[in-house]
Amino acid sequence: MRQRGLGLIIVALMLGMLLAALDQTIVSTALPRIVSDLGGLEQLSWVVTGYLLASTVSTPLWGKLGDQFGRKRLFLAAIVIFLIGSALCGLSQNMGELILFRSIQGLGGGGLMVLAQAIVGDVVSPRDRGKYQGFFGGVFALASIVGPLLGGLFVDHLSWHWVFYINLPLGAVALFVIAAVLPGDSTRTKHKIDYVGIVLLGGATSCLVLIATWGGTIYPWADPLIIGLGVAAVALLAGWWFAERRAVEPVLPLGLFGLRAFSMSSLVAFVVGFGMFGALIYLPLYLQVVHGVSATLSGVYLLPMMAGMFTMSIVSGQIIARTGKYRFLPIAGTGVATVGLVLLSTLTEHTTLLRLGLFLLVLGVGLGMTMQVLVIIVQNAVRFKDLGVATSGATFFRMIGGSFGVATLGSVFTARLDSDLRALLATTRLPAGFDPARVQQDPTTIQRLPPVLVADFLHVYADAIAAVFRVAAPVMFVAFLISWLIPQQRLRETTKATDLGEVMGATSAERSSLAEVERGLVRLADADLRRGFYDRLGDLAGLTDVPPQGVWIVARLGGEGWVKAADLAARANVSREQGRPFADQLIARGLVERSPDGDSLRLTEAGQRAALRMLRCSSEGLSRLVADWGPNSQLEQLVERVASALLGANTDCPREAGQRRAPQGRA
Repeated sequence: MRQRGLGLIIVALMLGMLLAALDQTIVSTALPRIVSDLGGLEQLSWVVTGYLLASTVSTPLWGKLGDQFGRKRLFLAAIVIFLIGSALCGLSQNMGELILFRSIQGLGGGGLMVLAQAIVGDVVSPRDRGKYQGFFGGVFALASIVGPLLGGLFVDHLSWHWVFYINLPLGAVALFVIAAVLPGDSTRTKHKIDYVGIVLLGGATSCLVLIATWGGTIYPWADPLIIGLGVAAVALLAGWWFAERRAVEPVLPLGLFGLRAFSMSSLVAFVVGFGMFGALIYLPLYLQVVHGVSATLSGVYLLPMMAGMFTMSIVSGQIIARTGKYRFLPIAGTGVATVGLVLLSTLTEHTTLLRLGLFLLVLGVGLGMTMQVLVIIVQNAVRFKDLGVATSGATFFRMIGGSFGVATLGSVFTARLDSDLRALLATTRLPAGFDPARVQQDPTTIQRLPPVLVADFLHVYADAIAAVFRVAAPVMFVAFLISWLIPQQRLRETTKATDLGEVMGATSAERSSLAEVERGLVRLADADLRRGFYDRLGDLAGLTDVPPQGVWIVARLGGEGWVKAADLAARANVSREQGRPFADQLIARGLVERSPDGDSLRLTEAGQRAALRMLRCSSEGLSRLVADWGPNSQLEQLVERVASALLGANTDCPREAGQRRAPQGRA
C-alpha cells in the first residue's frame, strides 16, 4: 500500500494541519498589537471566535463531502480557501474586515484538519498508521504549545500581518505537493448529508455567541436586537431538533443526549473549552499591557499552562490504560482547574511573573487531567453505530465552549474596563488633549500618560482582566459538580488509544465508527507487535522451535507465490546473508522451498497451513480486543483485514537481541 512519494505526502499533510491548528492560538499574543493598530478592543474576542465557529461548524461537512467526492480535490479546495482567508486577514484595514476574513480562514482550516487525517488512512498501510497518527497528534500538541510564542515572534520582529502572511508560502508548498504527488482516490462513500441540521445548528450557535458578546455591553439586554437574537436561537434550535429526528445521518443524533455519560461529558467539555481559550486570549493582553513585556515573552509566559496540559494529558491517558478507571480524573481535573482560575482572579498590577507562572501551571494541570478523559468516556459509553459521531460531538462541544468562552469573557472584560475607566475618570484629571476613549481603543496609549497616572490605568486594566477569571472560576466549579454525575463503566479495549492531538484543542477527525475502532485496534496491535509478538505467535501456531525471524518469514510469504530472496531481505531491512540462516532452517523443516536458481522462496503446503494457523491466531487475538463492542459483521471483516495486513509487515521483522537465538547456517 506504500505510495510513491509517501514522505512528501505526509510532510505536506502535516504542514497543512499545522497551519490550521496554529491559527487557533497564534493570534493570541498578536491581539494587543492588532487592537492598537486597528482599534476595536470590544470586538477583540471575535478575531478568535470567528475562526473557531467557522472551523467547528464546517467540520462535519468537510468530512462527508470528502468521502463522497474525493478527499484530494476537497483538501486542495480547503488549502485554497485557507490561503485566501490568510491573505485577506493580513490586508485587513479594520476589525470588522479581520473578523470576516478570519471566518473564511476558519472554514478552510476545518477542512485541512479533518481531511489531512482521513487521507493518511488512504495512503498508509494499517501497520504504519499508528505511527503516523502519532506524528499528527504531535503536530496538534506542538501547535498548541508554540502558537502563542510564534505569534509573539512575528509581532516583535516583523508585524502582526505576518501572523497570517506566513501561511502563504507554507500553504503553497503543501498545495503543490498534494496536487503533484497525492494520487486521486477512486473510493467513494455516499452520504445523506444533514445540510439542514448543520445550517440550523451553526445558525443557533452563532446567535447565542452574539448574545453573549453584545448583551449588556454594546446593547442593553432588553434591546430588540438581543431579544431578536434570542428568539432566533430558540427557533433555530427547535428546527434543528425536528430536523435531527428525520435525518438519515444526523450531525448529532438526539439519542446520544439520553446517555448520561455523553450529556455530562459534553457539558464538562464545553466548560473546559470555555476556560482554556478564555485564558489564552486575555492573559497575553495582561502581560503586554500591565507588565509591559514583549509579544514574544508573553507567549513564553504561557508555556507553564501548555506544559501542564500536555504532561497531564499523557499521564492521564497512561493511568486509564493501566487501571481502566477514569471517573476520578475529570472530577480532580475540574477541581484543580477551578483552583487555577480562582488564583488567576487575584491578579493585580503587582502580581509577579513567577507567581503568574505557578497559577498557569495549576490551570494547565487541571485542564490536562480533564481533556484526555472526556473523549474516552464518550467513546466508552455509546454503541458501535454511534461511535464516530459521538467522538466528533465531544470535540464539537469543547470547541463551541471555546467560542462561548472567548465571547462571554470578552463581554465581561469590556464591561468591567468601561466601568472602571468611568470611575477613574470621574476622580482623575487628564492632560490636555488626551482622549480617554483611546485607552479602550489602543491600550498602548497608557504609556504616554504621566507616570503618576500610568499606575492608575494599569490597575484598571489588571482589574478588568482579573474580572474575566472571577467569572470563569464559578463556571468551572459548575463543571466540577457536573463531573460527579459521570458514571464509571467497564473500559473497552479500543477506547484506550486516543489521539493526543484531538484533546489538545484540535478539531475532530470526523471518522466513521469503523474507522474509530480500527484506529484503536491498530494502535493496540502495534504495541503488541513490539513485545515479542512473533515469539508468541510461533508457539500458538505450533512452530515452537522456529525463531521469531523465521516465523516472520512464514507470515510474509503466506498467500504469495515465489518471492525473490533479495526482495524479502529488503523488506526485512537486512542483508541476504543475514536472512539466509533462518530461511535454511525453514527449508530443513519443510515449510519453505527454494527455487532451482536459488534466488526465490515460497511456502510449501505445510508452510501455507502454518501461515493460515498464524493468521487464525492473530485474528482471534484481535477479535478479543473488539469483543466488548458486541457481535457485528463490520467488525468481523475489520479484524480479518487488519490481521492480514499486520502479519509479516516490513517494519516488524524481529532482530532484537534477547529473542530466540538464530540458527547457524551457511552464509
